[in-house]
This record gives sequence, C-alpha cells and structure tokens, in this order.
Amino acid sequence: MKAEELKKKYLEFFKTKGHEIIKSESLIPEHDPTVLFTTAGMQPLVPFLLGQPHPLGKRLADVQKCIRTGDIESVGDETHLTFFEMLGNWSLGDYFKKEAIQWSFEFLTSEKWLGIPIEKLAISCFAGDENTPKDTESEKIWLELGIKKERIAFLPREDNFWGPAGQTGPCGPCTEMFFWSSNEKPPEKFNPKDKKWVEIWNDVFMEYNKNKEGKYEMLKQKNVDTGMGLERTIAMLNGKKSVYETELFTPITSKIKTLAAKQNEKSERIIADHLKAAVFILGDDKHLEPSNTEQGYVLRKLIRRAIRHGRELQIKQNFTSTIAMEVIQIYKKDYPELERNTNFIINELDKEEQKFKTVIEQGFKIVEEIISKKTSLNKEKYLTLLKLEEESKTLEKTWEKKEKGRNYEIKEAGLSEKEIDNATITGKEAFLLYQSFGFPLEMIDELAREKNLLVNKLEFNTLLAKHQELSRTAATGLFKSGLADESEQTTKLHTATHLLNEALRRVIDKNIKQKGSNITPERLRFDFNFNRKLTPEEIKKIEDEVNNVIKKGLNVERTEMTLEEAKKLGAQALFTEKYGSKVSVYKIGDYSIEVCTGPHVKNTSELGEFKIIKEEAVSAGVRRIKAILT
Repeated sequence: MKAEELKKKYLEFFKTKGHEIIKSESLIPEHDPTVLFTTAGMQPLVPFLLGQPHPLGKRLADVQKCIRTGDIESVGDETHLTFFEMLGNWSLGDYFKKEAIQWSFEFLTSEKWLGIPIEKLAISCFAGDENTPKDTESEKIWLELGIKKERIAFLPREDNFWGPAGQTGPCGPCTEMFFWSSNEKPPEKFNPKDKKWVEIWNDVFMEYNKNKEGKYEMLKQKNVDTGMGLERTIAMLNGKKSVYETELFTPITSKIKTLAAKQNEKSERIIADHLKAAVFILGDDKHLEPSNTEQGYVLRKLIRRAIRHGRELQIKQNFTSTIAMEVIQIYKKDYPELERNTNFIINELDKEEQKFKTVIEQGFKIVEEIISKKTSLNKEKYLTLLKLEEESKTLEKTWEKKEKGRNYEIKEAGLSEKEIDNATITGKEAFLLYQSFGFPLEMIDELAREKNLLVNKLEFNTLLAKHQELSRTAATGLFKSGLADESEQTTKLHTATHLLNEALRRVIDKNIKQKGSNITPERLRFDFNFNRKLTPEEIKKIEDEVNNVIKKGLNVERTEMTLEEAKKLGAQALFTEKYGSKVSVYKIGDYSIEVCTGPHVKNTSELGEFKIIKEEAVSAGVRRIKAILT
C-alpha cells in the first residue's frame, strides 16, 4: 500500500462514520503561544476542544503536517522523523471511548480497510496514578472486540497520558495500538519494551483540563483526539524495517547517494529528514526565513545539520536545493503551497548553504585544532558515563565540580577528574565556535561524541545567555503557559489584531493584506504587505483609529457560512485554501469582517488601550507591527 492510498482510505473510512474532512493547518501556529510549530493534529483545534463550536460540526478528520524536534538525536533510526504527516479524527463533545476504539479496531482489521490480522496487534492503556484513575473502561472495550488480555499492557503517565500541549489545557488518558513488525510469530504476551512492537495509532480521551495550579478538572466537553503516523504505518504495512524505506523517502535518499562520494546510511537519512522538514517550513505561505531566534533558529539548525552531514558524505557541491526539488516532487499534489513557493524555498536554501559554507571550512580547522589538544576517553568508560548522566538527568550539573552527582558518575564510570577535564571541550571553546563560525552546540556535541569527548554545555549556555546571541530563553518562554490559562489575554489580543488589520487599510492603504500573525499572552505581532517604514504620525493615527473603535463598544458576532458567501460580504480571509465547506466569520460591528477560527471577546470595550510598541521590516515588501493592550 502506498502512502497516498492509506490517506485516501483513512479519510473515506471516517467519512462513512459521519466525519467532515478538514484541511491541514499551517506548520507555524498563528494564535498558540505555547509552541513553535504544529506538533500534533490537535493543536490547531484547541479552541474547539475547549468548547468553541467548529463550523463543520462535532466529527472531524484530516491529514495534518507536523514538525517535532524533541527527538532530533534519534532521527536516522528506524522510526523517528522531524517532519511527518498525522492521520487524525476528532470528536468534539460527541462520541467517546467506545466508538473511537471500535472504529480504530475496524479500520485496522477489516479486510475492506487495512486487513491487519488481530494476532499482529497489541494494546496499551493508562495504568492510573494519584491524579487520575486506571483506564479499565478502554481495556474492557478491547477485550469485547477480541483482543486477548495478555496482549493488553497498562503503562504509566509518561507513556499513556497525553497532554496538555503546553503547561495547561485539555488532556487525558490514551490507548495505543502496536503492530508486530517482525516476520517471526508474535509472542502471546505483549512486552512494550520489545522493539518489534511498533506503535502506529493513539486514541486520546480528553476528559480533563489541567489548570494553573496543576490540578486535573473534568472537562465539560469530553473529546476524542486520535493520531496515526502515516510514515510509520506505511512502513509496517509494507514489511519495511524503517520509515526511510518507503516511497516518501527513497527518491530523496537515492538522490543523496548519487551526489555523495562516501556512503553512510545514518547521514543520508538525517539529510533527507532535515531537508524535508526545512522544505515544508520554508514552503509555508508565511515565508519564514532562517534566523537566530524562535522558529527561524530551528529552521537554520535543520539546514546546517544537513549540510554538516553532507560534508560527512563528501558531497562537494551545494546540494540542499537539489534535494529540495525531490521533496517538492513527492508532495506537491497534496501540498500545493510547496510548488507555489518553490522559488522562495530554493533561494533561502541556497543563501543559507552559501552563508554556512563560507565560515564552516574555517570553523572546522579550529574544531580540529581544539580536538587535537584533548585526550579521548576510553570508549567503554565514555559510554558508561553518558548512560549514567542520561539516567540521572543531571547532565548540566555534572559540570559543577562539587556536585555529588558528578563525583558519583565519575566514580561509577571508573574515571578521574583529570581524565574528564582533559576530554572536555570547554564552554568557552564551544561558544567561540558558535559565535565566530555559526556552529550550533548540537554540531559541536556531535563532533565531540565521534571522538569520545565531552562538551561543557552548562558553561556554553551561561555564556550564550550573557551575550544574548541567541535567546533560547525567548523560545522557552513560549512554552511557559498553555493556551487555556492565558486564554483571556490572548483572546483580547486576537480581537485587537482584527481591528489593526482593518485600521491599516483605512488609515494607510486599502490594498494592505495580512501576511501572517502571532499572538502571545504579552503582545500581538502582525505582518502586512507594505514597501516602506511607517512614519511616527502614521503609527499614531493607526493607534487612535483602533482605540476609537474600542471605545465605541462594538459587539463581536460569529456566524457560519460558505467561503464564497463570506467573500461576497467582503470578509478578509488569509490562506483561503485551508478552509472547509463552512467557515466561521467574525464581524466587529460595522467596522471589520474576517474569516477566522477565533476566539474573540464579545465586545470591543473589553480590550483596554491599544499601543504599538514596534514597527519594522520583515522582508522585501513586508512590514511587522508589534502591539500590546494595557
């Protein structure tokens, strides 16, 4: 079965169960301050999971593009990816555990759909803890469907409790489906630690909302959120050992092989994965560029890591744009934005590759110099030390000399303080490589690992914070709170964004259109097409315009209609191809009308005073305004 067929079957199946099909949302969240990228299918649906009505109803299904970087060190193994597609179906306060489990089972085992033999399946359920009870209800449903008790394992919170996406928000227990990936006969008893059992589907039952105090309250609206990883499932169905052996990767890795003078499977896979993720980020209509902050930093890291592995394979010429064209070819049918933005993708990759190559050659000489002065650790002792550090979760503390954790680990690994010091790239040395040559810490760490050396990350991060070269704290700040606990302020700023959008057209130029936005609990950020800097007088006029509308106390009303009907009413709509057959339209008095997923305040008088704090260029012909409400 090809990936295209699996996607088609999945959506067809859930159509038969009364689900409306929705389009994939952007990889770059507009109104969710808790994450850098869309990491799961549920993320764009958080307002609806919290109770806001969705224009297409209570049963939804889609294929959502996702980016996850938490497992970047595992990329290149059999199953881990940075970019992947997630097949998902949701119940927004409609069906719950019984139907979700029954339908998962039917789609997996029915000859009409995937036809997986029941003996090749195993299940995990939530074991329960002091906060939430054991999920015996899911177990009972699986048993009734014919899954043997020996094939059901109860696992702890870290394995079988999903969410929230930030620190607060909707969450709940989950039940996962595992596929026996080996040709050998599967054992009678399910052992989740056996790598031959591969997780392919996860049904999450959102029963709770985690609040600011960390307490779990029952949700008024219980939801189902399920996710099946496309790449993983396709690999398993076709008897492949790895996700990289499917048609979603083989054209890319084949092209890499033709360019390389040296063969190395892991490096080939990392290049294919990272450049695929970079193409999808660059291919978004929001035109995100590589940079040293937030999403741009992740993008730069992916591209540069791919280039570094290209060097490992002895690829001499610039190659990132060549690989990008392979990615675009595979995905352009399902994601037309890639073809639409091909020039931007290629130009940005070429620029970044040239920029990095200019400094990297010089940088590698410095790295080799630094490494030549170090004494590599005995491999066995080195691996023991790394394992001990990982297990104790005190990696950074190990660089504080008086810390018990470090002394304990050194002793356990059979090493002395002197051996550790002689085998360590200092934070100062690592920071010099970062600051002067653009070497990310991850790359320095990789080079060190190849030689059984360590990197003093604590000292590096301290220097990094002092110099503010890259504000990782700013990126981390995005994760401090969930959407739910800050919803009041983000909701106000969201409504203010609509007023700003309209004010720009009325005060500056009627042809201005939104090019993107981002809202955190502290501020709104709004990108728009305009070819020059705004004057202080113009900024003051925009502020006055928005504040006058706020003072009028206009009602904010939501209605549902088709996109064509919305356009006839003059509604502004950004990235129209992502919308379904029905859309939510928000009207602010007679002042503004926009297609939007919300949420919004009920009246503009709730907003307070609007103040523009910054106006700047983003790229050629695109400006950015940052504003607050006081």
